[in-house]
Amino acid sequence: MSATIDEIAGDVIRRAGDAKRFLIAIAGPPGAGKSTMADNVAHALKTKGETAEVLPMDGFHMDNAILIERGLLARKGIPETFDVRGFLDIIRAVRPADQEVLIPVFDRSRELAIASARVVSPEHRFIIVEGNYLLFSLGKWAELEGIFDYSVMLAPPIEVLEERLWARWRGYQLSEEQASAKVYGNDLPNGRLILENRRRADVTLEIA
Repeated sequence: MSATIDEIAGDVIRRAGDAKRFLIAIAGPPGAGKSTMADNVAHALKTKGETAEVLPMDGFHMDNAILIERGLLARKGIPETFDVRGFLDIIRAVRPADQEVLIPVFDRSRELAIASARVVSPEHRFIIVEGNYLLFSLGKWAELEGIFDYSVMLAPPIEVLEERLWARWRGYQLSEEQASAKVYGNDLPNGRLILENRRRADVTLEIA
């Protein structure tokens, strides 16, 4: 995977030219490895002398209290459970590189978003945005079309996603019944939705 990361980093530097701000989208279903790839791409860019920051879409999860009120807590992570307007506002604020932008970050261990937890400064040339719906073609998410300068879609086989999702939820000490509900009642159906309704990416990786 490291060679692929190096290739992507080199490709985005070439495409960026002398641009002051360059937005990279890393999209894919739950368990595809988006956050790991985003961190690795950021590291690769920094080793090449560039400045980079990661902007995770997960920071825009709606709070559990709102999801409970709407009957959506069990489906947390589907398109309707994110603050899409807030996310779009942040992406549009980050785009011109003319101001410092504070962004929220999701704490999975506590299942909540922490406001203003990370800084995107004008000095960060490359912004690596990672999340499920960056290339999603339905609803308000479609407004992201054309805003990214470079996009990567992670699209592992469903059986690989299934294995990774089981490992994720077991890692949070869920019971087998609770983990099964997360995997089969939410994450895998959502993963299929994402894979079946995606815009074309510059690079698609079917990582095994």
